[in-house]
Amino acid sequence: MADWMTWLVAAGVIVIFELFTGTFYLLMISIGVACGGVAALAGLQPPGQMLVAAVVGVAATGLLWRSKYGRPERGDPARDPNVNMDIGQTVHVAHWHEGSARVMYRGAMWDVDLAPGGQPAPGQFTIREVRGSRLVVAA
Repeated sequence: MADWMTWLVAAGVIVIFELFTGTFYLLMISIGVACGGVAALAGLQPPGQMLVAAVVGVAATGLLWRSKYGRPERGDPARDPNVNMDIGQTVHVAHWHEGSARVMYRGAMWDVDLAPGGQPAPGQFTIREVRGSRLVVAA
């Protein structure tokens, strides 16, 4: 098998592994390996092919790491509706007592705190955050 074919088969195998892991870093390495195959097709000797593959793979990985896709922001799970199904739901507060209240929510009594900047008036409120067993709500 020719050198360029070996490089491209290796790149394909790495892409398959990337599909199983879901990380873009293996995809960047496979781009480098594919560039090693292109270098082999262009007639470079094996040390030159390896150098091209390494440089392109490291550069692509570095560019990915510096992008917003390489390091996703870690959100606060107490405010993330993808983590907590209560975020975004509504509750009815009948009366407030010093910024706190008790409400019936999902068949149980919950302590409710008013989010900063909110007005403690009776009515419908949306859950913005869950802190332990307390709901933080805003109008």
